[in-house]
Amino acid sequence: MTQFTLRTLDLPTLAAQMHRNAIGFDQLFDQLNRTTGSKVDNYPPHNIIQYDENHHAIEIAIAGFAEDELSIELTDNILTITGEQEVQPEIEGTVYIHKGISNRNFTRTFTLAEHVEVKSAVVKNGILTIALERNIPEEKQPKQIAIKFAK
Repeated sequence: MTQFTLRTLDLPTLAAQMHRNAIGFDQLFDQLNRTTGSKVDNYPPHNIIQYDENHHAIEIAIAGFAEDELSIELTDNILTITGEQEVQPEIEGTVYIHKGISNRNFTRTFTLAEHVEVKSAVVKNGILTIALERNIPEEKQPKQIAIKFAK
């Protein structure tokens, strides 16, 4: 049996090979390529909450960012949250014993599933909460197909 390691498993090549043999899975492979090709960053910290099957929320800690320093954009099911602060000059004579509050810019992206809509974005107590709702059109919902037996 062949053993694979992360060094021998080339995900983009594997996805391309599978892509040639799959019909209708184009978006899945595009998402796979985006996921494997991006660097992992944990700033700012975030939560993803599931309230029920169709309602979710993303919470992002954005303390220190003003209203005009944040933006949210949705393009082709890619939700992008950006925070850009102006660099504040340090006050002369200030000595930090510990500097743990980050004041760096960020861009955080999330790939949303098909038919997921952004319902609202609210900041409360330094937490940005983005409400998401999945609305599957009736024609795309599962249907039972009657089976007829010929005699």
